[in-house]
Amino acid sequence: MNATGLSNGTVLTGFTTMGHCAVLVEDGLVSDVLFQKRFEKTYLNSEIKTIDVQGDYIVPGFIDTHIHGFGGFGTEDAFESMEKGTNSMLEMSERLAEFGVTSFNPTIFPEKPELMLKAVKSICAAMGKEKGARIMGLHLEGPFISSERLGVMKPETVQDVDLAFMEQLWDASEGKIVNMTVAPELKGMRKLALFCLKKGIILQAGHTNAEYENMVEGMQTGILHSTHLFNAMRRLDHRNPNTVGAILIHPEVSCEVIPDGFHIHSDLFKLLTRDKPVDRIVTITDALKTTEQRGGPYISNNEEVYLLYGVFHRKSDDVIAGSALTMIQGVRNLVNFGLSLDNAVKTATSNPAQVMRYNNMGLIIPGYNADLTVFDKDFNIKLVMIGGKIIINKFE
Repeated sequence: MNATGLSNGTVLTGFTTMGHCAVLVEDGLVSDVLFQKRFEKTYLNSEIKTIDVQGDYIVPGFIDTHIHGFGGFGTEDAFESMEKGTNSMLEMSERLAEFGVTSFNPTIFPEKPELMLKAVKSICAAMGKEKGARIMGLHLEGPFISSERLGVMKPETVQDVDLAFMEQLWDASEGKIVNMTVAPELKGMRKLALFCLKKGIILQAGHTNAEYENMVEGMQTGILHSTHLFNAMRRLDHRNPNTVGAILIHPEVSCEVIPDGFHIHSDLFKLLTRDKPVDRIVTITDALKTTEQRGGPYISNNEEVYLLYGVFHRKSDDVIAGSALTMIQGVRNLVNFGLSLDNAVKTATSNPAQVMRYNNMGLIIPGYNADLTVFDKDFNIKLVMIGGKIIINKFE
């Protein structure tokens, strides 16, 4: 039997929490979840490789659906050359696994059309070659976004809706674009949204100046997810709910959050979890390639950035450039902000899997992928398993 048992753990399955429990993995899949006594009685004398996790938490592997880079590697490398971009994704995959991430969506900034097409091909070429976290597909953060809500996006890279270019991007990805950030108010967005709906691309409202009516129209064409809630979007107003209000009002709209305590004030999570179903909240890092980078200089999107209070700022004007968050830090922060551990973990596992329609991921139940992360009560990563293969093991 090609099997591994993670025993003596506290299992957060995605449905419930089970103490004094074990997870049995066979051929890359979860085959059973059972209490410790039953595990010992059933498998004590078998040839199963057993790892005692010493009471630590066993959770589904973290899924980061919005991340630009990590550890000195990132999607912007793909703008330089095919080889550099592909190699950078493979290095990023290995570094992310060290922090409990088992799958991710590399996220591309807008650039000149020819550079975006090259980057798409380069990143997709890495899929299937990973030794760490699995690349699920691409997240395009633009280029069809608002010039009034750029953040650190370069204004010359943002463009009007161009369906022909969207088709080129789709072809270049060989059908591997998973999610895309768009501004619902742009002219021609309806046609783009219908195209993406047919291709199975998850559209999310972000970098948008949309008023409430624009958002409602967008929902009718399938724009039912949102990019880093409260950031780079039109704010709530008592006479027009605008983008933020529409997301809060409509329970069917899911939302990304960056729980670093800076992008969103910690107390706002009390409002968010009161008004938004917890299963519609998705933790992301929005991390830049400089996150956990070993040594400087810190360069992002060809501009120098510096780290202050856990957030990267563009050196030239102090504008927020992106997060330095990790997924395990995000889960820990959410617990500190008042969420239960169970719900905090869901925002990083089962919720993104559900929103992105990733089948057999994000839960610890028989038949699901054996993508598992183990951490202790201090949120230290102790073990990472991807597809049944142990990538990190600090119990040895």
